[in-house]
Amino acid sequence: MRKYENDKYLLIFENKNLQIIQQKKFDILDRIREIDKGNTIPVTLSMGVGLNGENPNETYEYAKAAIDIALGRGGDQAVVKENNNLSFYGGKTKAIEKRNKVKSRVISHALRQLIDQSEKVFVMGHRNADMDSFGASIGIARAAKNRNKIGYIVLSGVNPSIKNIYERMEAEAPEYLKLILTPEEAIQKLDESSLLVVVDNHKPSYTEAPELLELTDKIVLIDHHRRGAEFIKDPILTYLEPYASSTCELVTEILYYMSDKMEISRFEADALLAGITVDTKNFTFQTGVRTFEAASILKRAGADTTSVRQLFRDDFNTFLYKAEVIKNSRILFEKVAIGRLEKDMEDSVLIAAQSANDLLNINGVEASFVLTIFEGKIHISGRSLGDISVQLILEKLGGGGHLTSAGTQMEGVTMDEAEKYLIKSIEEYFEEGDEI
Repeated sequence: MRKYENDKYLLIFENKNLQIIQQKKFDILDRIREIDKGNTIPVTLSMGVGLNGENPNETYEYAKAAIDIALGRGGDQAVVKENNNLSFYGGKTKAIEKRNKVKSRVISHALRQLIDQSEKVFVMGHRNADMDSFGASIGIARAAKNRNKIGYIVLSGVNPSIKNIYERMEAEAPEYLKLILTPEEAIQKLDESSLLVVVDNHKPSYTEAPELLELTDKIVLIDHHRRGAEFIKDPILTYLEPYASSTCELVTEILYYMSDKMEISRFEADALLAGITVDTKNFTFQTGVRTFEAASILKRAGADTTSVRQLFRDDFNTFLYKAEVIKNSRILFEKVAIGRLEKDMEDSVLIAAQSANDLLNINGVEASFVLTIFEGKIHISGRSLGDISVQLILEKLGGGGHLTSAGTQMEGVTMDEAEKYLIKSIEEYFEEGDEI
């Protein structure tokens, strides 16, 4: 064992010992977390293990990549990397807010320089954009405009999650309509000198247009999700903060530090505040001190909470479908609610996500999952109050997200089969003792 920095160690041991450690599910993580010497912040350990490289150096590179992933997911966990296979252990605690404003300022100034050095700026969120992804895109487009550059927003289509904000854009900020490009149009316009900013997502396959990532080396990543196995290759600037409530919170801070006076319209302030509101479920989840500071910055810039609230109003049919999901839900393990929406329609994923949120209002329910069908795939939305990690449960089904909010898609299965897989994953989660 060698100590190479103040709180970092390199450990070399035999393969046979790793098997014992894996059988015990890296229980050292729990033992470290239980250390109590009067400290207010719990002690945590993050580990990256490299396995079976062709030579010691490759094994070391695996370990380095694994520790980056463990820290990118919020720490307090172990990641084992063998070739392209990753295994995750731990990651059960709520992330403690430990961002500092120095980092926001550094990222902001670095992004400003990159925008100044680029001819065109493109912003891309994830497929099926939500309010956080779209609001953050608008914020970055505004940052480009403040530096006298054109900021294009890549959007494949308007879905029910962003329909209300898009209609407001048409009425109040029609100049943005010229900046919105389809993936095909963006591929035509983007070149090697362009800057591509990816927001609210770090998985290439989940972006609106994965092909764009191949067309330029100047990629900036801004995201608040815990880092998964799939990750954008070699971005020149990464701002990945799992402690943040939303990408809109991070973008608000970037705008604030980018110039002496924050130039932003009321519509843009509303869009950013809407992104924070939706990802915090009205400032109740994953909300830190910095979240309220970002909200106050936007309020001073003209954001109107009543206007933002109206962006979340549903039509009558959506209300009825949500009521139907909740009525037909069942409670398993005494604290997990599972519901189903069996109609394949344009806003079925949105209704599933909102229904999962609503199920948490039931006394005794600590986690909820709603299954639905959209474009032939089964989508599962998971939500929790924080004691059960829906992220760990849905990661086993190929998904991901946060401790309190996660999702996944499944192809080639019926809804009944998907529900069986989900229940099996929940059972395994409880068997492993993964409750906090």
